[in-house]
Amino acid sequence: MDAKNIKIFRKLLDDQLTALIKEASETVEGMSDEKERENFPDTTDRASAESDRNFLLRIRERERFLILKIKEALKRVEEGTFGVCESCGGKISIARLKARPVTTFCIECKTEAEQQEKSDQV
Repeated sequence: MDAKNIKIFRKLLDDQLTALIKEASETVEGMSDEKERENFPDTTDRASAESDRNFLLRIRERERFLILKIKEALKRVEEGTFGVCESCGGKISIARLKARPVTTFCIECKTEAEQQEKSDQV
């Protein structure tokens, strides 16, 4: 991959990482503030608030995994292995990296792995 594309993907990954960390921080602050304000005399309101909080925490957990993947992708950028398929060693297309910059497989290897997963489930 050329230096121009590496620079573009590094910035894209850095921007995504910054945004996710900021959102996580705001969530923690917001939940702390909410806890102090919450005083629901109605059990239905309390249950609804708890459900909303659990949903938000599930989203943040998924984002935490994405943060780890972004950090791994940035490490690959530094190591010079970004855009190289872990399975076959071939190049991952720019279009695929634009769609999913944290990917570690080319489309052919990912398709094959998904088909293998489907056949294992049957």
